[in-house]
Amino acid sequence: MKIIVLGAGQVGSTVAQNLAHENNDVTVVDTNLETLQELQNRIDLSTVYGHAAHPEVLRQAGAEDADMIIAATNSDETNMIACQIAYTLFRTTSRIARVRSQEYLKEKRTLFQKKHIPIDVLISPERLVTDHIERIIQHPGALQVVDFADGKVRLVGVIAEASAPMTGKPVRAIHELLPNFGVCIAAIFRENDPVTEPDAVIQENDIVFYIAAKGHTVSIMEQFHQPDKPSKHVMIAGGGNIGMALAKKLEKKYRIKIIEKNPARARVLGESLHNSLVLCGDVADQDLLLEENIDSMDLFCALTNDDEANILSAMVARKMGARSVMSLINRPAYVDLVERGFIDVAISPHNVTIGALLRHVRRGDVVAVHSLRRGTAEALEAIAHGDRDSSLVVGRTISELDLGEGTTIGAVVRGNQVIIGHNDLEIEAEDHVIVFVTDKQLIPAVENLFQVGITY
Repeated sequence: MKIIVLGAGQVGSTVAQNLAHENNDVTVVDTNLETLQELQNRIDLSTVYGHAAHPEVLRQAGAEDADMIIAATNSDETNMIACQIAYTLFRTTSRIARVRSQEYLKEKRTLFQKKHIPIDVLISPERLVTDHIERIIQHPGALQVVDFADGKVRLVGVIAEASAPMTGKPVRAIHELLPNFGVCIAAIFRENDPVTEPDAVIQENDIVFYIAAKGHTVSIMEQFHQPDKPSKHVMIAGGGNIGMALAKKLEKKYRIKIIEKNPARARVLGESLHNSLVLCGDVADQDLLLEENIDSMDLFCALTNDDEANILSAMVARKMGARSVMSLINRPAYVDLVERGFIDVAISPHNVTIGALLRHVRRGDVVAVHSLRRGTAEALEAIAHGDRDSSLVVGRTISELDLGEGTTIGAVVRGNQVIIGHNDLEIEAEDHVIVFVTDKQLIPAVENLFQVGITY
């Protein structure tokens, strides 16, 4: 696939790296020569220096025969105009744009049509990150929570604690402990490496990913992690787009305090939020945190645009008594450094965003993709089409499928029914199949399984 990525920031670079590693022909456009050179030195891709929305720059990048353009610059307007030009001048088949402003997103049904602004897929990192944080808050103690099949199925990642019922037990014991719940342990990671034995014994500090119906995931988590008290008091550091959106989502169910340094922005927050207390001040000010009873907070969320401020304020909040802390961190090098130390959950915006982009380059009918374990693993939802003659999965049991080591079918959604994966489960046409892959090099094989033959 020939793909042009506009913008070499965190999102654009991560997308380009993922796509290039999957043998796509990738060209990155940016106005920062140093960044482009660094990308070209470590990744097999092409680069073009110039403004992403200029027709001649797009022509140099190969827009005339590109299959897809992904506009991921920091400017909504540049992204929108680039997609317009790609469609009008070059008839680029697929156009994806990162759009952050809520003012545009409010009117998306009218604006983003071929006769107006021809964007096929809108990506809003802020909205994706906000939803991601909300799901984690609903599962106290989880590292990652992702939805499939319109929320019918959830995949949860959790650290196994020493005193948890499943620690020291083989994988099969989950069915003995929870005979009334359907659950599949999709993968176990130990010191960042996948554990591939089919009935491995779960050890303390293993990261366990399990799949279950949405209504069961909180109860199941108690088998790996002693239940945390539900979060009722939440403090949010940073009142930007993500901080405000999260406060709006949570303020009806939780007691929210939000700290914002900029007085003008604090006033906007005060006018927009109805059940949250807005404080104007420094997120790392110990006197302010003490005055606002940080030691009674169930959760402290550091969501400013500054990685260092987020890490520092989260560490200060933890030291002063906050029960749980999470931090928004853009730089990948920082994430592994801080998580599982002073910070309970490190949120990487581009890792959250990448899945929403990857689903559009996957072959076969893939409707959802989630990047896991810093991009080394992936969970995807694919729809099975065809029949036994035209499909490699339809009409076959899971045991008959050539999945390979490191690939697990965790669940199948058939209409409104959630069926946990097992060897005798036969895949039917139009099933939504949830697949977990511990090694992204196996993705092409999974894609191949869900492509139908030419006779279909």
